[in-house]
Amino acid sequence: MIADRENRRCRSEATPDNGPIRIKVNGVWRNFQLGKDVEPEETLSNLLREKMGLTGLKVACDEGACGACTILLDGRAVLSCMILAVQADGHDVRTIEGLGEKDPVVQAFAEQCEPGYGTAMQCGFCTPGFVMAAKGLLEHNPAPNVQEIREGLAGNICRCGCYSAITQAVLKAANPTDSDGA
Repeated sequence: MIADRENRRCRSEATPDNGPIRIKVNGVWRNFQLGKDVEPEETLSNLLREKMGLTGLKVACDEGACGACTILLDGRAVLSCMILAVQADGHDVRTIEGLGEKDPVVQAFAEQCEPGYGTAMQCGFCTPGFVMAAKGLLEHNPAPNVQEIREGLAGNICRCGCYSAITQAVLKAANPTDSDGA
């Protein structure tokens, strides 16, 4: 309910003037012309996925309920389907494509398969959203406990039920030396 009110408020505040919009996407400043490249009512998820081809970002519910579209906006995990593209003007956006395979969170998710917990990415559809939510969590809390991880990832849904393994992956990303038994 609060998210709906906030989203409507943000949409009403986003009054376009057909000027340029600048968004830093995965480290590169990109320019968009309002009315030509992006529409005033267009979501950030649509701009990133459909117009920029950043298909690591998934859109499942398109109403802020599943976490599949999670990205980092100025280092904070947000649901890109709930943000208008015009609201990202002047901000730093990072998608899963902006992390790279050597990122500790990406590696921890890819390597998680220990007995008793299973894999952190069974079908893989929710994985980008969980990785970005975990990245945002770890940027603000580099040493979370299990409860803090569960709370930090509570907005993300995994239909395969890999929650225990996802939690283990985040713990390993936060403490990479612990995963080696050191």
